[in-house]
Amino acid sequence: MTSPATSAATTTSSARTAWPVVLCWVAVALDGFDLVVLGAVIPVLSATGALGFTDASLTTASTIGLVGVGIGAVLIGPLTDRWGRRLPLIACITVFSLLTMAVPLAEDVTQFTVLRFLAGLGLGACLPTALAYMSEHARAGRNGSAVTRMMTGYHVGAVATALLALWVIDAWGWESMFLVGGLAGLLVVPVMWARLPESQTYLDAKARLRDGSDDGPAPVRSSDVARGRYLRVSIGLWVASFMGLLLVYGLNTWLPKIMGEAGYSITAGTGLLLVLNLGAVIGLLVAGSVSDARGNKPSVLLWFGLAAAFLAVLSVRMESTVLVYAVVLLAGVFVFSAQVLVYAFVGHLYPSEIRGTALGMAAGVGRVGAIVGPFLGGALVTAGVAYPWGFYAFAVAAVLAVVALATVPAQPVEARD
Repeated sequence: MTSPATSAATTTSSARTAWPVVLCWVAVALDGFDLVVLGAVIPVLSATGALGFTDASLTTASTIGLVGVGIGAVLIGPLTDRWGRRLPLIACITVFSLLTMAVPLAEDVTQFTVLRFLAGLGLGACLPTALAYMSEHARAGRNGSAVTRMMTGYHVGAVATALLALWVIDAWGWESMFLVGGLAGLLVVPVMWARLPESQTYLDAKARLRDGSDDGPAPVRSSDVARGRYLRVSIGLWVASFMGLLLVYGLNTWLPKIMGEAGYSITAGTGLLLVLNLGAVIGLLVAGSVSDARGNKPSVLLWFGLAAAFLAVLSVRMESTVLVYAVVLLAGVFVFSAQVLVYAFVGHLYPSEIRGTALGMAAGVGRVGAIVGPFLGGALVTAGVAYPWGFYAFAVAAVLAVVALATVPAQPVEARD
């Protein structure tokens, strides 16, 4: 029989295990908020000319915000490897939240754009830090499912923000969206301070370095991610991350328009976008378990390969509505979770001493793809060839990710030295 003391200890241990999972999920949900919030307020800003916005300056503000996110992702890596995962994550959420709440105070387009850029620096740093933490917090052999389940917060946050916008903007104006998002982040900060412990894996690695008890390969530094034995690995993963986010942002931005050029109605195009993201959630729940069972590399190769196949199928005009929705759903299942499997693969391949830097670089390079994807789709739309060439282009991007990942070893580099 289990004693009360043992039961209490088990409960406390479970609580400690649950808090990091919940809090990292919330941190990623804030990223989902930022994905949608500008898109939700753009129609109002464009129609009213608030702050002096034009369609061109709105495009600039959107792009500059993504640039900030990418820079933040790259810069935070060495800091998390030096100072740990806990404090940088709390600091980044605080910065993002405060600057997001300051957006409604902007008096013109320039101030709005600068605030979005600065807020992006904080937000971009959140994702790789949370990914590093969750990779280290996961039980042995469960890295894939831990990361993919955490990333469901991204899509839940995006959907919740879109639904909130339907009510909040009409009632209190576009400014209220940024106030609500910033306030949500600030409410999380004290809970993180109280309940989020430092990553034990990070603490153990630092302790080994301090006392010289690490009998493995020579100690590594953050800069090693981009040189020596890690360079080839990093390049393959960077290319895959670039292509993955090119697909995610390109499809989210242009799928309704491309399907409209294929002859489907506007309503159908919007519905297909919803189905695409529903597939993303399903894919995240499935992909992690497959990765844990079959291995990171085989799974991510399979996922990108199937993404390419279903995207290519969408280039064919289908008369059956049910069939169209089914193919879009399957494309969503594989496209979105393929990118997350790249993050899980990064967490698997690099030692804890440089894991934060590796994830930051992968996320940062991926954010460049997030800018290129919508640009590519827009260029094809402008040229009048978005259908079917948009799907051809996206399918090629998935194939390039497969080629890049094929050059990456399946096991951590240090284990092969």
